[in-house]
Amino acid sequence: MTVTETAPAAPAGSAAVPAPPPSLAARVRSVGGSPVRDILAVTARPEVINFAGGLPAPELFDAEGIAAAYQDVLAEEPARALQYSTTEGEPTLRAALAARTSARGLATDADDVLVTTGSQQALSLLATALLEPGDTVLVERPCYLAALQAFGFAGARVVAVPGDEDGIDPGALEELVVRERPRLLYTVPTFSNPTGRTMPAARRAAVAEVAGRCGLWIVEDDPYGELRFEGERVPWIASYEGARDRTVLLGSFSKVMAPGLRLGWLRAPAALLRACAVAKQAADLHTPTVNQLAAARYLADRDLDAHVARVAAAYGTRRDAMLAGLADALPQGSRWTRPEGGMFLWVRLPDGYDTTALLPDVVRHDVAYVPGAPFHADEPDRATLRLCYVTQTPDEIAEGLRRLAEGLGQAVRPRA
Repeated sequence: MTVTETAPAAPAGSAAVPAPPPSLAARVRSVGGSPVRDILAVTARPEVINFAGGLPAPELFDAEGIAAAYQDVLAEEPARALQYSTTEGEPTLRAALAARTSARGLATDADDVLVTTGSQQALSLLATALLEPGDTVLVERPCYLAALQAFGFAGARVVAVPGDEDGIDPGALEELVVRERPRLLYTVPTFSNPTGRTMPAARRAAVAEVAGRCGLWIVEDDPYGELRFEGERVPWIASYEGARDRTVLLGSFSKVMAPGLRLGWLRAPAALLRACAVAKQAADLHTPTVNQLAAARYLADRDLDAHVARVAAAYGTRRDAMLAGLADALPQGSRWTRPEGGMFLWVRLPDGYDTTALLPDVVRHDVAYVPGAPFHADEPDRATLRLCYVTQTPDEIAEGLRRLAEGLGQAVRPRA
């Protein structure tokens, strides 16, 4: 005989109080949002000259060429373009990416490439494939903010490697590898975000040698490398012998074609690439087929290198406009980088300034920057800030720097 019990009835006239839902995962509670995204939301007013975002100049997009590529793909092979695809990526695009990488000095086959939904997804996949909670990751100081987020979500312990104007110090790197036993080193060695600096060839060779001798994965992120408007190209770390079997190279169309395509890729040794493909199957199955085929068609029908050269030339002019006005816009004693390409430069105000505290007052003058503190994995340098010089025209940059000078002049109250 089965006895069924019923829950006691609520007292007359009272309503049952529902139990709260379970709490959010600890990794979400412990890792904050992107300060850059938060600033962009606050400064979305059209009158604000925004040096905060890392946004390519929209007027330089080849909208006509991209539209033609989509039209051709959808007209000629709509069933394929609108269908599911393989996790690793469309073969035509992988082959084109491999050819471009090989032409730049790193022999690559299509099977070495995994297409991702933006290179940011590549970071997330690598964190899933390589990191257990509590593992140590080494990064530059300062470091790309979204990489810090990706590693934080994986539960990693992030440690900054000391460096100088040439990037990571190889001696300090080796000491940290011996002491911390990290799983990987993350670096943006060419036109770094946020500093704009580039690691010289000799320094890259030394970093590769440490990784090979000490046992370390290197994640080499290169979203900006093609945007060179001065100086000579420096080989990828992945091309150095000591690092060939342990370097993951990340690339993206976001800065050279259009970020709305959300197309990135990673080049990795076979076993790690396969692990990232498995992680991607759990994330989004595959990157949108139509976007991949359109990008492949664009590469086949258009001269992307010529387009990038035009974009880089415009960016060089805009960098010059910002450099020309910085001395008058910033407090006496400030220092800044002089990038040879990319999108950003890094500023350090004199001791005592806190760029995070100053930002609300500066924004009231309809101009914005990104404070430098969030880019640090360790003790932040609160006198630093990042400026993006590519989104505005030279005239807009000059006006933005005039507003910045006004805002800093009225808002700055150095700490004792």
